[in-house]
Amino acid sequence: MRKIGLLSDTHGYLHPELGRIFKDCDEIWHAGDFGDYSVVRGLREMKPLRGVYGNIDAIDIRVEFPEYLRFVCEEVDVLITHIGGYPGKYSPAVKQIMQANPPQLFISGHSHILKVKHDKKHNCLHMNPGAAGKSGFHKVITMLRFEIDGKTIRELEVIEFPLNQ
Repeated sequence: MRKIGLLSDTHGYLHPELGRIFKDCDEIWHAGDFGDYSVVRGLREMKPLRGVYGNIDAIDIRVEFPEYLRFVCEEVDVLITHIGGYPGKYSPAVKQIMQANPPQLFISGHSHILKVKHDKKHNCLHMNPGAAGKSGFHKVITMLRFEIDGKTIRELEVIEFPLNQ
């Protein structure tokens, strides 16, 4: 079993409660728009980090993190990218992946809107953790925690903080 902390769109900001929130996690996954390399360093000080670059990320992040990251966690095939859309409205590249070889868990960021939705057509769970930074139109900082146990994704939790905290 793996406990995962998932966030996106930090835009250079690390919430002061992240260490506590992700304390029991085995890994942190970031779905792009780190915003600054200090975020990468800060997250790595907490836990092992997997991530993808986002549209605002500079070359130092882009050379280290891919646009698409596909891997197996426990027995779940995972795909992460920053700009991917969501079930029924995937980006063109993700739509091709979904048609050819869909993952079991698809994670994207970019929208700043937290969304968890099952894609019935591709039998895939989609997660977008929303935005964990202060920049953007969102009104609440959001992130997710969940467990992967074998083939099962469970214990999904939404974590929210006011923007002014």
